[in-house]
Amino acid sequence: MSDTAATREERFASGMAVLDAMHDASGHGVIESLADIAPELGHQIVAWGYGDILSRPGLDPQQRELVTLGLLTAMGGAEAQLEVHIAASLNVGLTPEQIIEVFLQSSVYCGFPRALNAVGAARRVFAEHGLLPLPEA
Repeated sequence: MSDTAATREERFASGMAVLDAMHDASGHGVIESLADIAPELGHQIVAWGYGDILSRPGLDPQQRELVTLGLLTAMGGAEAQLEVHIAASLNVGLTPEQIIEVFLQSSVYCGFPRALNAVGAARRVFAEHGLLPLPEA
């Protein structure tokens, strides 16, 4: 390791600062839920995912969340993670209408079932945040 390489603890602290800035309790709950079974996975999500990747300067937090929403929608089967990132998207300043627009565009590339599942996840998060019903476009 070079003199400029961050320590394991520094990478985790850096990642936790990014996680704190983006997520509410749901994002932190994911890490906490791993403490008794896969603490190293939780550490890597914070240190590598947030500390090394999401902290990079190439995209702002809103752009990163737009990408994440599209990818999780395309993957399918990741609705729990999608809910966490829908909440994070709201936290970094995306509007509910922008989030729904991601799912509308996703329907063209990954199909209506995955877009519908994503909208269902959004419905749950928006309801928790008191954002329903959305105004008509």
